[in-house]
Amino acid sequence: MLNRFLSFARALRDAGVPVAISEDLDAMRALAHVPMEDRDTFRATLSTTMLKNEAHRPAFDTLFDLYFGTGRGPEALAEADSQLPEGSEDEYLDDLFGALLAGDGDRIRELARQAVARFGRVESERAGSPYFEYRVFRVIDMNVLLGRMMREQDPDLSPLEERLWRDEFEQRLRRFREEVQGEVRRRLAEHKGPEQVARHAVRALPEDLDFVRATRDEILQLRRSIRPLARRLATRLAMKRKHARKGRLDVRKTVRASLSTGGVPFDTRYKHRSVHKPELFLLCDISGSVAAFARFTLMFVHAFQAQFSRVRSFVFVDTLDEVTHLFEHEDFLVAVDRMNSEADVVWLDGHSDYGTSLKRFMERAGRDVGPKASVLILGDARNNYREPAAWVVKELQKAAKRVFWLNPEPKMYWDTGDSVASEYARYADGMIEVRNLRQLEEFIARVV
Repeated sequence: MLNRFLSFARALRDAGVPVAISEDLDAMRALAHVPMEDRDTFRATLSTTMLKNEAHRPAFDTLFDLYFGTGRGPEALAEADSQLPEGSEDEYLDDLFGALLAGDGDRIRELARQAVARFGRVESERAGSPYFEYRVFRVIDMNVLLGRMMREQDPDLSPLEERLWRDEFEQRLRRFREEVQGEVRRRLAEHKGPEQVARHAVRALPEDLDFVRATRDEILQLRRSIRPLARRLATRLAMKRKHARKGRLDVRKTVRASLSTGGVPFDTRYKHRSVHKPELFLLCDISGSVAAFARFTLMFVHAFQAQFSRVRSFVFVDTLDEVTHLFEHEDFLVAVDRMNSEADVVWLDGHSDYGTSLKRFMERAGRDVGPKASVLILGDARNNYREPAAWVVKELQKAAKRVFWLNPEPKMYWDTGDSVASEYARYADGMIEVRNLRQLEEFIARVV
């Protein structure tokens, strides 16, 4: 059990979940007070002592099932499968339909196990999870089940009631699919070992999701993760500034104060300094290719804008518009949605034009950029072979304290095709690859 627990903790860290050694020790101490045969209590004990963020729960549950739901071996699986109730395919589908219609969670879980055993036939070490899932859902058509459940409802339902029932049934079907996926992973782990399966089983954590490639469900997950991440970072920045006010050691004053104690520096003295909150100018490309990246960066920065004396936000496609007023009094999620519909950012053809947009920024706000200001430019630097106007970045670097360019593309793609990344990078204080919330948080914590 100790080896299995340590392997589980290592797998959590490999997946990106921050689990410290001290939390490993806390978990092991707690396990001494709970019955290990009680699976739910065992799971709750580990999650309580090892997790700090609820967004990491899906990764925890996936790995828990792999490391503490396996270990019997393929022979034990085969023996258990031989005891499954017999019946035709149609009888099984009727049982599944009844369980889904009733919302019986325990029965849905058991039927998912039966589906994998009967139709998935996870027997090979070579194939992966998608192959065995395909074999199950080739037999069980989820759309047919949904239609059948909807036909069981009262035909006189209002549109709202019909929508609510559809959402509920879709949720039950989603739960059944997740149970099937979990059972396939557990069976593969019996053949390959949990370490082999864990490498591919855990989905990326919210802070590691790629902005540009995120699906609709992942975008919703990112939105839920913005606030706690920003709150944690805001607290860290506030403490950083509080400690910075103390200043560096003043050797001369410390030595002078030590004369009263015979030269022993009991009372250290510091060079006090005033720490100013920086001004921040955000210039965001919101064209299709990088729109998600810009939206989440705007949300993230405005979530802790109290750490800045002033934040001004500009968005552009082939022309530029200021959207600062949208973030002043509204929830930043609402503000970003309004920005997408109200900002005047298309002038000609709706394709990115960094040169025109940068020049327009200089005309509208260039004189406001001073030595206390930091400028963040967000975009992939793909200019559709138009004039880049890199001189604007050079002028901003002269006027501002710092100019950084955050690029959501992998570095290997910079300067390929219509990318002019290097032309802008030579004048910025840094062009940094930022593709997810973790990288964005690390960047802001480092430079603010």
